[in-house]
Amino acid sequence: MKILGIGVDIVENHRIKKSLKNNIFIKRIFTENEITTANKINDKVAYYSKRFAAKEAFSKSIGTGFRNNLNFKDISIVNDRLGKPTFIISEKIKKIVKKEFKVSSFNFLLSIADEKKYSIAYVILQKK
Repeated sequence: MKILGIGVDIVENHRIKKSLKNNIFIKRIFTENEITTANKINDKVAYYSKRFAAKEAFSKSIGTGFRNNLNFKDISIVNDRLGKPTFIISEKIKKIVKKEFKVSSFNFLLSIADEKKYSIAYVILQKK
């Protein structure tokens, strides 16, 4: 498998904690599924911080950042039954990757972590 792109992002959790006081921020950045899941979790700051970092790292891995009509809500993160985070790949994401990299078979690898002050995400986009 060939690596097409990588992205990394680190977020100061305190910054996200302050932003979470604004409902508009939450609705602008996170999908309904992510918000529903967050409502079931005790540590919302860590949950949202890791996902914010993952969305930033994702946009870097495809090399566009948040341009060309890509926005935060286009990127959704879910966890499998063992807790492994992964992206939901929408048709819009498929079109962007196909346009940027001229491939139709690809996948994303995601790793996220947090500590008291920071959350970090690392993304690899690879051709299958």
